[in-house]
Parts: sequence; structure tokens; C-alpha cells
Amino acid sequence: MKNMGLNEIREKYLSFFESKDCLRLDSFSLVPKNDASLLLINSGMAPMKKWFTGAEVPPRKRVTTCQKCIRTPDIESVGKTARHGTFFEMLGNFSFGDYFKHEAINWAWEFLTKVMEIPEEVLWITVYEEDDEARDIWVNEVGVNPERVVKLGKDENFWEHGTGPCGPCSEIHVDRGVEFSCGKPDCKLGCDCDRFMEVWNLVFTQFDKDEDGNYNRLANPNIDTGMGLERLACIMQGVNNLFEVDTVQNTMKHISRIAGVEYKKNEKTDVSLRVITDHIRSTVMMVSDGVIPSNEGRGYVLRRLLRRAARHGRLLGIEGEFLYNVADTVIDSSMQGYPELDEKRDYIKKVVRIEEEKFSKTIEGGLAILNTYIEETKADGKDTLSGENAFKLNDTYGFPIDLTIEICEEQGLAVDREGFDKQLKIQKETARANRKDGSSWDDDSAVNIKADATEFVGYDSLTAESEILGIVAEGEEVDAIGAGEEGIIVVKKSPFYAEMGGQAGDIGSIEAANGKAKVVDTKKNGDGIYFHIVKVEEGSISKGDGATLTVCKKNRMAICRNHSTTHLLHKALKETLGTHVAQAGSEVTAKRLRFDFSHFEAMTTDEIKKVEKLVNDAIMEAMDINVQELNIEDAKKLGATAQFGEKYGETVRVVSMGDYSVEFCGGTHLSNTAQAGLFKIVSENGVAAGVRRIEAVTGLGVLEQLNEAKATIANVAETIKASVHEIETKAGSLVEENKNLKKELESIKSKMANSGLDELLANAEEVKGIKVIAQRLGDGLDMNALRNAGDNLKQKAECAVIVLASAADGKVNIVAMATPDAVKNGAHAGNIIREVAKTCGGGGGGKPDSAQAGGKDASKIADALAIVKNLI
Repeated sequence: MKNMGLNEIREKYLSFFESKDCLRLDSFSLVPKNDASLLLINSGMAPMKKWFTGAEVPPRKRVTTCQKCIRTPDIESVGKTARHGTFFEMLGNFSFGDYFKHEAINWAWEFLTKVMEIPEEVLWITVYEEDDEARDIWVNEVGVNPERVVKLGKDENFWEHGTGPCGPCSEIHVDRGVEFSCGKPDCKLGCDCDRFMEVWNLVFTQFDKDEDGNYNRLANPNIDTGMGLERLACIMQGVNNLFEVDTVQNTMKHISRIAGVEYKKNEKTDVSLRVITDHIRSTVMMVSDGVIPSNEGRGYVLRRLLRRAARHGRLLGIEGEFLYNVADTVIDSSMQGYPELDEKRDYIKKVVRIEEEKFSKTIEGGLAILNTYIEETKADGKDTLSGENAFKLNDTYGFPIDLTIEICEEQGLAVDREGFDKQLKIQKETARANRKDGSSWDDDSAVNIKADATEFVGYDSLTAESEILGIVAEGEEVDAIGAGEEGIIVVKKSPFYAEMGGQAGDIGSIEAANGKAKVVDTKKNGDGIYFHIVKVEEGSISKGDGATLTVCKKNRMAICRNHSTTHLLHKALKETLGTHVAQAGSEVTAKRLRFDFSHFEAMTTDEIKKVEKLVNDAIMEAMDINVQELNIEDAKKLGATAQFGEKYGETVRVVSMGDYSVEFCGGTHLSNTAQAGLFKIVSENGVAAGVRRIEAVTGLGVLEQLNEAKATIANVAETIKASVHEIETKAGSLVEENKNLKKELESIKSKMANSGLDELLANAEEVKGIKVIAQRLGDGLDMNALRNAGDNLKQKAECAVIVLASAADGKVNIVAMATPDAVKNGAHAGNIIREVAKTCGGGGGGKPDSAQAGGKDASKIADALAIVKNLI
């Protein structure tokens, strides 16, 4: 058995099973696809449930993978022992109704003993006590000593999860020797010490457990195996635990260099080294797969890992942000197996750095307050930090509760979590009572209306007959409003969509027997009452009147075009930029759409073009848009994406656009994507850290954009005196002409700067054998002109220091140079210019022989140059 690196082991495993006609698949994303039961992928078979259950057909009946996995139930234990970690890689070979026990067992033995060359005498096997078939294969086919094949019960060697597919399993263990033993006389297979390490679990899925508890034989049994790559690496490298494996050690050594500490020298620092090492590995993998730090779901898991690692960096004495640099080592160590890490290197580091910076701001204030609370708690003779103080830390200082618990635990204190949760519940209830968001309207002018919630009928119709329940004008409820008056009308049922979820309210008309009003907007309050904001155009409208409500079809269709296209845009952004893209806000009106999304850098021109093409392709495909109401769990199984900031009940409205986009949405939509016409991005920019914004138009809005662009082109053509078709050529020639004129101007400036240099040299003062030239040249000279003049003087002078300055555009340009002989005598241009620039209110520096600087106050140039002689 030879020492073998983790990356080599991974490749040998996958290649071995490829030779057995297994299809090698890349690791699936850590973010589960269409699986609401998992937050993150935590096993090799998890992404393949659809193939094991028969919901989908696998690409081949034989498959092999090395799957990235994250498990975080015992995150607090990571670091305290060397056994726990959140990230690991799981090797697996799978059969979907193809090969079974004979092949799975023989191949496992062949790989371990022939490819890995692990001695047969150190391998132990466990089988399910009723699985005589598996035992027979191990003993009679493979030839394992019967004494090394141990039968165990259902708890140890039978895999099942409720009802459905299940079956016995067989585990392969490695006896690592007495040096890893606990030393007890009865130490044997199954002991909790480190001597017998399980490395491979072969699951034989041969039964289907029904509701009555019967185990029915499957017609086509499956194979699901899993072997921890890091565990196998421990065996092959002869190390104690995963933190000593080569690739993991690379990361830990990087952290050790930054912190100036060594592993295995101090248990306290060892804990921090293990925490940071594990957590940054998980972080890099999660960010690569599109997870971004947030306060919920998998984003919160990532934030918690990152912040826990950052805090342990501080415990090691590391100042400032450092994890984003350690990410380089994780990427370098793992990109052989996961090349996408290198492709996403800059993005991963940016996400990590931004989160580190956020945490630095959070922890500075919060940690000092927490330490005060801890001291007060101990001084009072108590052993538990109050829930009120823990909540105040979280609410006022943004200090995470899990971090508070961990720090208190280190200080021998508990935290009143029940009291914290109670305070949190009170806060949420208060916020809910006071909340004013896009789904409700609480304008003071509507406070006096008392009515039941409005029945919305606008999904299926743009008109409705209804009774007028109330009218408000100038903040008071009135019985009627007349021509020219403005107010709010409330009806029993309405086809008007009220502004919510980012979609603008409808406009249209309300017509009663004696009058007609124009609806200029529609809002909704927290009680579900729709407010039709109107201006009466003729006659009068009274409370109790029957009325016909008509939504403006042209306006509604324009809104629908922009809203439906927003869904297509969301999907196109995910396909172009990555699965980390998530909606962070939106606004949909008749004129345009605005879409905010999570992304950490500006989109490139090519990315914008690709998104535009994807959206327009989806429009041109003329996909039907279907709307259905589903149980929220069923909707999640469809892969429906939730909208930003929305809360959902048990039943949700799901909008599907062909097979391309599926989202929860309560808004109004087109019936077919083709109705959107065309889509054009108008702008893309940043609105907050990690949030980008796209503004775009559809349909006739695109035509307006084209007409505006055409008018602009015509105006430019007129300005530069060219026809529209000649603009590009004419503009190019103007740019070239401008470039040449600038060169001429630079040449003139250079000549001006160089004129009289001989005179400057002749009149130079001498200080201790060094000629000193400190002169203000003509104004308007840039750095290039000053440098040229300085270089010319250097060539003519044998031992000199030259400082030249010029005022340009209200600022000061300064260069300093020293000839080789002057440098030998101790002159340093960088040090000289630093002091000169200070006098002009600026700064700069450079090398001993050449430096440059800028200043803000041109009136101080003479004073600045006057100090050169004394400096030398």
C-alpha cells in the first residue's frame, strides 16, 4: 500500500468504475434541484432520488460519481474534535436495475485490494444478519476469511427511511492497528475508538416497504454505495484524521502561516485552525454552486460558516480580512476534481471578502457589548446570559445568536434561548402590526372606509358589475363626488389589480347611472380592501350606486408583457450568470420593468447580449403561459421559484411558461410568451452591495427605444455633418484627428518644458557635491511632459537631484529624479517628493531614482520647491 494523494485517489476510483461500464458524472450542485426535503446535498445518492424512485430515467443504468456534500447538524462540534467536518466528498457507484450484489461486492474488493493495494488481512466486513446471500459472496466468491465477516442487526446493517425502497447493506472496515486502539481488552469491530474505520457502505436496495410494514421484493433491485474520499485518503496516507489529509493540510498550513501558529502545538489554537480549515472549504464549494450569504435557508448556513471562521481567525490574532485569500488554496487543491472552482475564482473570493467586511463591522461593536454582558452575568453569580441581552445583541448590533451561544459556552455560561425566542416573537408581531409594504396601502385619506375585503375577479375578466360600498374625498367618507372631484371608491368586487408584489395597479373607468370616473391607480390596504383612486369626469357617483368597472386593456396588456417577461428574465439570468442569482426586488409598470437580483459584479456586454437573446428566444418560441393553484409543497416539487419578499399560505398560485420558467406569482400575465413581442435591456447597474438592477422594455416600448435611438443617430449625424450611413466612418476619422491633435499638443508642451533646460542646469545650486534643480515649469504640463524634461536633465547632469512642478486644471503635478551618482551619495527621489507634495496638500512616492506626486494647492508650489535644498 503506497501513499496516495486525495486527488489521485478520486481519479483512480472514477476510472476504475468507468472500466466497469459505469457512466462517470460530474458532481451535482450542492443546491438540490426540485427537492424541497433537503437544504443542501448531504450524500452521494441524494441527487439521484429521481432515478432510484423511477420518476426519471437515468442517462445510463450504471453510474459513478464523486459528490460534494455538506452536513451541518453538528456544526458546533467542528473544531473541538478532529472527527467532525461539514464538507466531505463521497465516492459512489450506482446501479439502477442493472448489476447487483455479486458485482458490487467483487468490484469493491478488487478496488481496495488491487488498485489501492490495501492488505487483505486488515479488511473486515459486516453484513445484515439475515443476508446470507451477501455473506456467501464475501466468503465463497471473494475468499474473505469467515472470521472477518461479521453479522449485525437491523440498526447497523439495514437501510430504510419510512416506507418505500430499502434493503440490507454491507460495510467494509479497515483495522488501523493497535496504535489506534482505545486499549480496552474487548476492543473489536464496532468499538467507538479509531482502530476500526468504516470506509465503504454497499446498500442493496432489494425491497419496497409498504404501509403495513411488509417488505416486498423489487423486480429490479438497485445498488447504492458510498465511500468517504477523505476517509480513504486517511488510510492511504497513514494519517489520523481528515485534517491531516494532504489537500486539507494545504489549507490549514496557509492559515497557520497567516496566524503565525503551528498545528498540534496548542489545543486552543488547534480548535481554531480546524474550524477555519473546514468552514472555508465548505464556503468555497457552496459559493461556487451559487449559494450567497443571507439570513435564511442555505444562505444562512453559508453566512454562519463564514462568520464562525472569521471569528476564529480573530482568536488566532489575525487582523482584517483573510479568508478570501485562503480560498485560493482551497481552489488550487480541489480544482483538479472541480475545474469550475478555478473558473469562478474571482467571484468566489469577492463573495467571501464582502461577507468578511460585513462581519468585521458587526463584530467590532457587538463583541465589546457581549463581553460586558458576560462580566455582569458572572459578577451577579449567574450561569446564564439573559434572553433579553442576547436579543438586544442580535437586534441592535446584528450579532448572531449562534455566535453568542458559542462565545458564552467558551466562558462557561449558557444562554436563555427560550427568552431570546420570546423577544424575537414579540418583535415579529410588532413589525407585522406596523408593516407597510407593497401589498397594502395605508394612506391617511382612506382610514375612514369600513368594508369587507374586496373580491378580485380580474384574472379572468377586465370588466365587472358591482355595488359602490364607500367613497372618500379629502380624507372624509362622503355620500357622493361630482365632476372634477378626486377621491377613492371602494366596491364589493373588482377587476382592477391593486398594486402589490412589484406590479403597478390597474387604470380604467368606473361608470354609474349618473356619472363616470377615470381610475388613475388602484391600491390595497392590509385588510384586503381595494382603493380605486379616481377623478370624476362627468356627472356624479354616489354610495350605493351600481357601477360598471372597466380595466384599460391596453395598459393591462402592457403591464402583463413586462411582468411575464420579468419571469423569463429571471430564468435567463440564472442560466447566464449562475444559480446564485435570486430576485431581490422588482417593479412592473406599463412603460417598463425593473428587476433587482443578487450578483456581485457588473454584467459584461456579452452577458447582457446573451440574456437578451435567451429572453427573446423564449418569446419567439410562443410558449403557453399556464396558471394553476397548488398546495405549496406540490408547487415546490415542480421547482417553482418564490418571489422576493412574498409570504405564502398553504395554497399558492404557480405561473408556468412552457418548461422554461416556473414561479410562485399572484400577478397578472399574458397567455402566451409571443404576446410580449420583443425585449430590450435599457440599463444594468448596481444598487447595493451584491445587488444589480436591470431596467428593460417590451413590446411597443422596444419600438419607442428604437425610435429614440434613430433620432439620436440623426442628431449626431447632423452635428458631425455626415449622413447616417457615414457616421461610423466620420466618427472614426474625427477621433483619429483628435488623437493626432493631442499628440501635437503634447509635443508642443514637451518642447516648452524642455526649453531652457541648459540654463536651469547652468544655474543649479550645489549642496555637498549634488546639483539641485527645483523649478516650476510652464502651467498645463502633465506628468509625461514633466518626466521627459526630467529625463533630459538627468542625461546632462552627472550628480544631481531634479524636482519639477506644474499647475494643470487646478491641481499640481510634481516629478523628482536623482542621477545614479546622487543616489550613491544618499539621495532618494521618493522620500524627497513625499515631503514636497505634503506642502502642496498632496502625496506620492516612488523609487530612489524616480518618483511622482500630486498636489491640491497650486499656490504652494513655490513654498514646496523651496524646501528641496534643505531636504538634500
